[in-house]
Amino acid sequence: QGTGGEDRRPCFLVERMKLIFPTLLVEKEEQLGGSFRLSAPLPALEQAGRSATIQKALSALPQYKQQVERLLQVPNMKRGSLSRGAVDRLYGAKVPMSASRMDLYKSCHFSYFMRYGLKAQPRKVAGFSAPEYGTFVHYVLEYFFKDTRWKEAPTQEECLSPEQKALLGTLVDEIIERYIQEELGGLEEQTERFRYLFNRLRRSVRSVVENAAEELASSQFKPIAFEFGFAKSGDLPPVELTVDDMTVSISGFVDRIDGWVDDKRLYLRVVDYKTGRKSFDLTEIWNGLGLQMLLYLFTLQERGQDVYGLPVEGAGVLYFPAREATVKGKYAITDEQWRKEASKELVRRGIVLDDPKVLEAMEAPKNGTFRFLPLKVGKKDGAISGDALVTAERFGKLQTHISHILEEICKELSAGNISADPYWRGPEKNACQYCDFADACQFEPGQGEDCKRFLANVKSGEFWQRLEKPKEDDKHQKEDGIL
Repeated sequence: QGTGGEDRRPCFLVERMKLIFPTLLVEKEEQLGGSFRLSAPLPALEQAGRSATIQKALSALPQYKQQVERLLQVPNMKRGSLSRGAVDRLYGAKVPMSASRMDLYKSCHFSYFMRYGLKAQPRKVAGFSAPEYGTFVHYVLEYFFKDTRWKEAPTQEECLSPEQKALLGTLVDEIIERYIQEELGGLEEQTERFRYLFNRLRRSVRSVVENAAEELASSQFKPIAFEFGFAKSGDLPPVELTVDDMTVSISGFVDRIDGWVDDKRLYLRVVDYKTGRKSFDLTEIWNGLGLQMLLYLFTLQERGQDVYGLPVEGAGVLYFPAREATVKGKYAITDEQWRKEASKELVRRGIVLDDPKVLEAMEAPKNGTFRFLPLKVGKKDGAISGDALVTAERFGKLQTHISHILEEICKELSAGNISADPYWRGPEKNACQYCDFADACQFEPGQGEDCKRFLANVKSGEFWQRLEKPKEDDKHQKEDGIL
């Protein structure tokens, strides 16, 4: 093994040399107590931090004395921060941002600095990768709902008719075949394993499309845009904010925008396809994570009239679970029980405008229940409730909160913040868990300014209370480990 514990294989040159020189004696490093590395100054420098004897020996060599002195200073060094000149050289005066970049910046400043400042790249292990499911399902959903044959088909609320299901299957199969030819170049040259994995996805994607089609069949909101871009060459320009002479330019795409017109106003909801288990999380939003869909919705409110010719009102943001439902239960579970459990698994997550006419247009409850929206209907009074309901006033406060987060990002970038301060919500949910730069970071809480930012769970009621009062107590919350 190497000094870092990594596996090492015998050099092929050694075996070749033994063939030429049969009497050659092979000595292994572990048998000599690591003396191989001490036979030359440069490899010995790696051991100097552990051995005072090696430090003394290298210090006696003029060309290595300064390096040893710097090595001994490392434990007392701090990460510090970037000068404004360094910030401008690394990032530029206008910093391009995307959804993933914003989340990375708010997850850990040092990780963002490594990836987008130094442009460091993690080592990638060569190997087989199955078709990217997220890209695949986005492609199928987009072209399915664009197909005029489906748009012109007779509608049936909630459950699709046999004729509709047959048409759906035909369209999905056609789109998948087109994807295979256009994106994969056919399957003939792919391995058996690749073809097997890809064919397993067919059933899953068809199930996703069917669920989306049933939702839209029971809704007055209809898709009006797919892959709506916020970019220089997009449908709308990037979202930009300038603070302290630092401009953050946020670009990206919305998977789907649904619209409904009422009283000469266009109500829009932003739909984001999620192939994993990520959900709408108020704790993350409070701490500046997962903001992109809300940011795009508020931008559409302000600029959407230029695109659609009508005043725009934000109706909500929904995460659509673009995956097949997984139901845990006994083997004796009935079809009806399975459908109920599957519906629970596929309920959308997010927030919607607390307006009776808008909710009725999104989904009229059947038998006193919502199938797709994360809402409940009171059994006695029929009142609609749920944490997803947000008044227009609270939408406005949420927009202000997001503006404050963007201002913080601008100020921190301008100040050259590269602190190793990963967010932490437990051993299984933190910024360090899958970080590509852990080896370079050498994160050590309590060493210098390295620290974990503990994010306490913020429930719905507490979230809106915090938005309704000034943020003068943020300093105390940080000291208490809340932020």
